[in-house]
Amino acid sequence: MRRVRNSFALVLTLSLVLTLAACGRQEPWRREAYVFGTRVEILVQRSDGIDEKSANAAMAEVLQEFERLHRSYHAWQPSELSLLNTAIAEGRPLQVSVELAALITEAQKIAASGDYLFDPGIGKMVALWGFQSDEIVARLPDPAQINSLLTQYPSIANMSIKDGIVSSSNRAVALDFGGYLKGVALDIAASKLRVRGVRHALINIGGNVMALGNRDGVEGGKAWRVGIQHPRAEQHGGLPLASLDLRDGEAIGTSGDYHRFFELNGQRYCHLIDPRTGRPTVGTQSVTIVIPPGPNAGMRSDALSKPIFIAADKWYEMGQRLGVDAVLRVGADNTLSTTAAMNSRLTIEVPDLKVGVRK
Repeated sequence: MRRVRNSFALVLTLSLVLTLAACGRQEPWRREAYVFGTRVEILVQRSDGIDEKSANAAMAEVLQEFERLHRSYHAWQPSELSLLNTAIAEGRPLQVSVELAALITEAQKIAASGDYLFDPGIGKMVALWGFQSDEIVARLPDPAQINSLLTQYPSIANMSIKDGIVSSSNRAVALDFGGYLKGVALDIAASKLRVRGVRHALINIGGNVMALGNRDGVEGGKAWRVGIQHPRAEQHGGLPLASLDLRDGEAIGTSGDYHRFFELNGQRYCHLIDPRTGRPTVGTQSVTIVIPPGPNAGMRSDALSKPIFIAADKWYEMGQRLGVDAVLRVGADNTLSTTAAMNSRLTIEVPDLKVGVRK
């Protein structure tokens, strides 16, 4: 059996990684696009101080910014990031933009906080498995190549920045911001919308979602309601696994083995590579986390779900280490586990589903 799935096909057939619930008294203004290899959706709720023209202008600006980020930091198409990866492979330092230098510095801190289970420096490993491609091919890489790369210990920790010049003594390092950039984009989008006077909005980048204000567009209105997709939704009629209210400034992120994957001989291989083994993570189907309002909430919702996912049966301990209180995990055996903070907010949508709560 050979089956290949990428995020675009999945989003089209299953709606969204987090399905948007009904939006209150008035339908919000809406813009959609395909960026970062996934479906992007922005909802702006009607409220005092914002009209349709202004809302559309704000959403258009955000989508333009998404396109710029995608082009600038694409891992396998010509971009500033790919130029840097080429320079590293050739043993050359490279002057980079202020923005890219800041992204690398921030990603290094996040990677270190999760014991490098999230490591954007393993781009060559991601490429070996065929996930740096618009079309995923169901094939296994040469084990010798994997093991050779592992012995070189590529990591974003091997990179240094001085006066905007990036260098690395490890030529095996290659950056891939696929598990990080969507969250950065959420934070930028929220900032741009607020500057434009938008107070009530929902930004969805392939299941990484940030809420502004509420779904009613009035003081004291109802929170935005989002649904969390079941990682095996096709077995449950496409119904969401659970739903919860997302409050002003909160961000929610999901990492799953159903976004970009292939199946070969009955085995699923997903794009979430364990840096310790050089192979796709097993033991977890999906992890969803909620990050409270604050600086970089969007980025954290994207990046911090990865080490929790890859930690597998040590997910709870990793969540505690990262300071993530609200976690929902679906194990490879279909067991559903949550932290107490997440469980108190969830409405389980799948009948008779048992949930284990870690306290």
